Amino acid sequence: MAGRFAPRPARTTVRGGRTAVPAGAPRQVSAPALVRTWVPDGPLDLGLVLAPLRRGPGDPTFRALPDGSVWRASLTPAGPGTLRVTRHGGEVRGEAWGPGSGWLLERLPDLLGAADDPAAFVPRHKLLALARYRRPGLRLLRTGLVLESLIPSVLEQKVTVGEAYRAWRLLVRKYGEPAPGPAPERMSVMPSPRTWALIPSWEWHRAGVDDKRASTVLRAVRVAARLEEAAGMAPAAARARLELVSGIGPWTSAETVQRSHGAADEVTVGDLHLPGIVGWALAGDRDADDAVMLELLEPYAGQRHRAARLILLSGRTPARRAPKTPRRNIGRL
Repeated sequence: MAGRFAPRPARTTVRGGRTAVPAGAPRQVSAPALVRTWVPDGPLDLGLVLAPLRRGPGDPTFRALPDGSVWRASLTPAGPGTLRVTRHGGEVRGEAWGPGSGWLLERLPDLLGAADDPAAFVPRHKLLALARYRRPGLRLLRTGLVLESLIPSVLEQKVTVGEAYRAWRLLVRKYGEPAPGPAPERMSVMPSPRTWALIPSWEWHRAGVDDKRASTVLRAVRVAARLEEAAGMAPAAARARLELVSGIGPWTSAETVQRSHGAADEVTVGDLHLPGIVGWALAGDRDADDAVMLELLEPYAGQRHRAARLILLSGRTPARRAPKTPRRNIGRL
């Protein structure tokens, strides 16, 4: 019987939808990198610009190293890809590996805020003027990818950020695939829509994701192609399309288009802390609600998200009134 049958494939850790990979297949391909250089037209802080893409200190899709380089693993329309971004003097250098490398490098300037216009923001409060002066390298990024921002935003609904980051980390590491190229250890590309759809219910539970959030992700990945089309729409139209999916509301859609579109005016409403932070920073009102927050940000119409981002970067936040919400782990129930 020897030689009559091909070796049985080795399965990944995913059962019931896990992708079979050939036994002995390499986990990473160290093919030569594609390279692109770009010169920004003003100050640029790589860490500050790309920080919104990082979902916690253990995010498998994002890594910032002590040498100043930033690594990002993405599932692009052309396939998985790994991007390494560094800056030397006034020049930005991007290196990419994998099937999605060309796609990532083509959009490198947009990712780093080339389409953003920081000069359009006119501060009308001393705190905002000071924050902008101290953070001249802030630009609003644009990934051009919807699901990679939508899914972690859904996981962040109604829970602490620690719980959401843990869920994202566990699910991506278990169901994603290793990042192409010489990426740092344990970096992964997020799962494809089909793989998300095939994750068993008990694995969502083990990751601490309740049925409501898991069901929202499943509804979203079933129409993944239509949602990704929203990357080419205006931010308001993109939000309207996202909110057609049950479970995706104004909070989630705003958090998504801020990253996928670089939307300077799409301020997050429905957040537990942001209204109080904005109210405290601009008016000394720690009890501000969404209506008060929007009224305070009205002078920055067209740039409200940038204004909120600068407020958060200023560090001016009200003192806590109570201890942090304890972290839950429904996977232990």
